[in-house]
Amino acid sequence: MKVHECDILIIGAGPAGLSAALAAARCGKSVVILDDNPRPGGQIWRDGPQVALPERARRLRQAVAETPRITLLNGARLIARLTPHSVVFETADRCGEIRWQRLILCCGARELSLPFPGWTLPGVTGAGGLQAQIKHGLTLNGERVVIAGSGPLLLAVASTVKRAGGNIVAIVEQTPASALARFAAGLWRWPEKLLQLGQLFPGSYQPASQVTQAQGNPGLQSVTVRHHGKTREIACDRLAIGYGLVPNLEPALIFQCRTVDQAIWVDAQQRTSQRNIFAAGECTGFGGSELALAEGEIAGYMAADCPEKAAGASAARRRWQHFARALNATFALPDTLKAVATPETLLCRCEDVRCGDVQQAESWQQAKLVSRCGMGACQGKTCATTARWLYGWPLPQPREPLSPARLDTLIQLAKPDN
Repeated sequence: MKVHECDILIIGAGPAGLSAALAAARCGKSVVILDDNPRPGGQIWRDGPQVALPERARRLRQAVAETPRITLLNGARLIARLTPHSVVFETADRCGEIRWQRLILCCGARELSLPFPGWTLPGVTGAGGLQAQIKHGLTLNGERVVIAGSGPLLLAVASTVKRAGGNIVAIVEQTPASALARFAAGLWRWPEKLLQLGQLFPGSYQPASQVTQAQGNPGLQSVTVRHHGKTREIACDRLAIGYGLVPNLEPALIFQCRTVDQAIWVDAQQRTSQRNIFAAGECTGFGGSELALAEGEIAGYMAADCPEKAAGASAARRRWQHFARALNATFALPDTLKAVATPETLLCRCEDVRCGDVQQAESWQQAKLVSRCGMGACQGKTCATTARWLYGWPLPQPREPLSPARLDTLIQLAKPDN
């Protein structure tokens, strides 16, 4: 098992991770970035054959590649904590160990999936999932697409779908028009976001609406949309669902970092509750790439003991934190969205567990005892998050290994000298 040693380990190569790495390297620290994607950029700057990355993303990636103090390990999954200051990772062909003095968690977020009848039909995907497929080469060639859920990601996905040749027949947004109008009226404080909204906003936008069912055999053929108590059916070939993002907390939880509101708690210096561990970006709460960049820069300077260099990023963070609060207040999910999940609706797709099989359980652990919920290929990364939102269960403590691992990696974990 190859061993890497560094001053600072960063988990995640999205905007926050890249920004943190460059800040720490400027202070003379050796940095290793561990990321499970084939190229740096995270989900928001995911690369692919059909992608035109923003100029800032290209500059950051180039700067990281040209900085000798930074080692980037792509296509590498975090498997487990080996000691208080080392972790084990795995790539497609090997495993390795990283020993660090300080750790910065920039592990991002994932989509929240809310189940409804028909959500497992072929043709139904996550909104970000469809966007990722398109970036990797999927063309839609006039396919009729419905995009549904909540938040500005729906507009970004719509733009990607259009470029791939898709025909957007509806964007179904659960937030009421009045709340959207108040949010738009306040965007003068962030002119770049107002310009972005003007470029992305389509004519097929339907506020105060929700997809309640998907129909088709064998694949998707139509969806049922509810608006102010009335329903109508929309014919479509694809449905992309996205109800916002939830932080990836598993790496923080294995280090016993404190969480608040299902995000990693950090102080004004981006420090977590654990000594020598920092966090930045969407794992500390959703706020967009601008906020992630500022938080990452602060975390990098603080972890490198150069707090005097973080003043500019601190001012940027305050500005984008204000935007994040407005965004999250506007697109907060009401409990009424839970009503579409029937007892027969699948909760865990990997193991065919229905909502009715676990709805009497009082916790995730109890649900696993009475069913195979969360025991499939994703190891609960999707359904555990959904169940927390549906039933209000406490946050479960993850078990290591965090991802399915090869036998030789597990052997390394089990060695007595570890």
